[in-house]
Amino acid sequence: MKRILLTGAAGTLGSAMRKALVGWVDELVLSDIVPITELNKGESFVKCDLGDFASVVALVKGCDGIIHLGGVSVEGSFENIMNGNLKGGYHIYEAARQQSVKRIVFASSNHLTGFHSREERLDDKSPMRPDSLYGVSKGFGELVAQYYFDKFGIESALIRIGSCLPKPVNRRMLATWLSERDLANLIKRVFVVNRLGCTMMYGASNNPWSWWDNSHANFIGWQPQDSSAEFEEEVLRNDPLLRSDDPVLLYQGGVFATAGHFEDK
Repeated sequence: MKRILLTGAAGTLGSAMRKALVGWVDELVLSDIVPITELNKGESFVKCDLGDFASVVALVKGCDGIIHLGGVSVEGSFENIMNGNLKGGYHIYEAARQQSVKRIVFASSNHLTGFHSREERLDDKSPMRPDSLYGVSKGFGELVAQYYFDKFGIESALIRIGSCLPKPVNRRMLATWLSERDLANLIKRVFVVNRLGCTMMYGASNNPWSWWDNSHANFIGWQPQDSSAEFEEEVLRNDPLLRSDDPVLLYQGGVFATAGHFEDK
């Protein structure tokens, strides 16, 4: 793998992965609808709207693999989510098929399973229970990835990212936190393992507060190095304990699950 495409490179997560992946491959092709003018050694930039199929095909050409972080990363209107996540996700996979790209990291989300209760421990057999239109869009993306693996052999890691920030900032994130270093190391593992298939993984560090089980994906060889335990005392001190009957505590998706429908005025 010498030339890897990173979509959504101007976003918060994309910017963090740029720093973490410096020098990892010969060329990291950055793409976003927002221009990136300051490039590191080994980086190039191509502006691209993921909703424009011809542009995506041109973007993917010549790449050995894809890290697909692009699209809408929060709840929004269906029209907005449709372009970036539904059309964009399909365009990435169809362009990969046409350009013979055989391995993709797909940034899915914990909000695809946000309506599971916090007392449940989820594994690869747990059903999708999206807590938002955003979560629904990630379910679509995972199904597209499975289709392109079964029919065309394009392998994917479907990473249901928890809360990828420099540190956890509330009690929920003590369970969902994924360090930037752990995510970068997982991405690297995806591109060196001999066989990947179409494998879903929950994106969380080695946290003592845990809702998710990745034992089905042990063959990838990813061992998260960081843990929310380092920040537990600070988080518990600064984030007040809610009443046990507060609806936000019922579901793993937190406020995403308890918020109203985005389209309602």
